[in-house]
Amino acid sequence: MADAVQVLWATAGTTLTPLGTRALVDFTDGDTPNIRMPVRLLSVDTPEITAEDEERAQEIDAELLQLAEWIEADRAPITPPLAEVLLPRLRTGAAGSLQFRQGSEASAFAKANAERRLAREDQPPRSLFVRTADEPFDDNGRLLAYIAPNFTPTERRTLTRAQRSTFNLDLVAAGWAATLIIFPSVPGEEDLPLLVDAAATARAERRGIWADDATLLAYEYRSMERLFRITRTIVAGEEPRGGPRAWRERYCVDLRDRTLHGPEDWFRVDPEYRLFVRPDDVAEAVARLNLVPSPSLGRV
Repeated sequence: MADAVQVLWATAGTTLTPLGTRALVDFTDGDTPNIRMPVRLLSVDTPEITAEDEERAQEIDAELLQLAEWIEADRAPITPPLAEVLLPRLRTGAAGSLQFRQGSEASAFAKANAERRLAREDQPPRSLFVRTADEPFDDNGRLLAYIAPNFTPTERRTLTRAQRSTFNLDLVAAGWAATLIIFPSVPGEEDLPLLVDAAATARAERRGIWADDATLLAYEYRSMERLFRITRTIVAGEEPRGGPRAWRERYCVDLRDRTLHGPEDWFRVDPEYRLFVRPDDVAEAVARLNLVPSPSLGRV
């Protein structure tokens, strides 16, 4: 029997989500297993397909239309300026179906784009280049990363940064993703301008999701789903868990002038210039990025 040890330590780490039915692929050697795991592409956000089918998407259409009616009746906990921006998109009665259709198209693009860019004539497909940021995993245990074809050092010397773009950037450039940059995982000084420019160009040329004025960006859509559930609870005469403002997630910084806006004021910043900050990170972000609070922030 081993002797008792006197060094006690509680390790910090992340428990990953189940990795699917083929989680363990093989072993390279005894202490090097190869596994499959989910990856969340950093700094981008594609439309949701969580409805899973058109029938459920149509149910969400009705829910978000009901939310619009509650907002107009002043029963939803949302500020009037944000409500004014979102109401036209909720009133269509097709917000869920549009999100599901766009999500399906974004998924199809991502698969076809990866297959095309990894393909090599008369050779096996390229392997992947994977780079994580400051936070390696999200709350769902997914690896947070930028991924791209893995080019050789010789190839990299002949290619521009745009030519060896990440799949993350490809989604934005094609208009199938909005930027979703969350502090502290901010792209580097050479990569951030590429991402912003690609997003601005896609929006100006109405590519992908930007072709429809009724589009709810994925993070807006998720916020409205949460707001619907909270408002439904309030209308039923009950107290929502976490309070009526629990649907709000993050503050928003304008990348152009470092202005910090409140959790319901992201619409005041053009989509490609939005940097999001979680409430627990605001103090650090203000100090590290020299942020300037907006005049309205004290009234949030």
